[in-house]
Amino acid sequence: MPATIRDVAKASGVHVSTVSRAFSAPQLVNAETRAHVLAAAELLGYRPNRAARALITGRTHNIGLIVADIANPFFPPLIKAAESHARGRDYHVFVADTNEDPGVEEELVLALAKQVDGVLLCSPRMSNTQIEQLSREVPLVVVNRPVPGLPAVVMDVAQGARLAMEHLVGLGHREIALLGGPRGSWTNREIRRAATLAARTAGAELVVLGPNAPTEESGSAQAEAVLRAGVSAVLAYNDLMAVGLIDALDHRGVKVPDQISVVGIDDTALSRRTRPMLTTVATPTAAAGRAAVDMLLQHGDDRRTTALVTLQTELVIRDSSGPGPHRTAGPGRRQQPPIDGVASESRE
Repeated sequence: MPATIRDVAKASGVHVSTVSRAFSAPQLVNAETRAHVLAAAELLGYRPNRAARALITGRTHNIGLIVADIANPFFPPLIKAAESHARGRDYHVFVADTNEDPGVEEELVLALAKQVDGVLLCSPRMSNTQIEQLSREVPLVVVNRPVPGLPAVVMDVAQGARLAMEHLVGLGHREIALLGGPRGSWTNREIRRAATLAARTAGAELVVLGPNAPTEESGSAQAEAVLRAGVSAVLAYNDLMAVGLIDALDHRGVKVPDQISVVGIDDTALSRRTRPMLTTVATPTAAAGRAAVDMLLQHGDDRRTTALVTLQTELVIRDSSGPGPHRTAGPGRRQQPPIDGVASESRE
């Protein structure tokens, strides 16, 4: 017969209510007493009934985590970090995917509202008004986008885009393309704003190609437009698009970085596996997942917060960016070869 909460109380010499608090509200129990209770529970093989505990405390100890596209390699490190961090706080995480659809986002938040203590909404495509209205149904923390009046964790992609542009300009690139991301994306707006300002400051020309779906296929599809634009470098909305572009350029006989430099954003595992290895902007996705869990639990402890946590990004220079046509050649330094006429060619 499985051990009960009364068995644990008897074995540890405390009241049943103390055992209950040791599991449901550990911050209210003396650390030594809680350790004694947990040791007794472990010895007896006792596991608290989460459903019963929810009835008593009004908390499910579940968190919803909604992402725009679970197939995008940007999200798994964030999900994994959030799950691990939540588990350490005795919470379970339910993950759901919206496939970049704002209508599905809204449906999922409402479906999860009665089953979780709060929702982490990652890279949402809904309007601020919709998100604010949903926050009345369930505590929300928004990740990768600030929403006025709500707690949020964002990564400073504007800083990253500026660093990427300065890197390309420093290499001698003055005609640069920006492969834009999805319409309605806060990240896309931030990248475009920062890249435009950096180009203007450096006296460079920025050609914006987009909006685009944040996929490898979208990057590939923009190869012809990149070549027609006559640019010598490209900053892509994310690593997936950058990798797709590099592959499509290679099939057209255009070498990266010898003829066109390409920079991504996110520093996903894919960026280290592609050839050439991708120069990219590292975004702290795992740290964002942990910070969002902390913020949500604080938000749910009747200490409602509208805090905005901003995490820094950094440029990771690898092999996909090289000297541009406006860089002075020196000993051992290659000038970028021309690509005139390549756009109409295709290599099987």
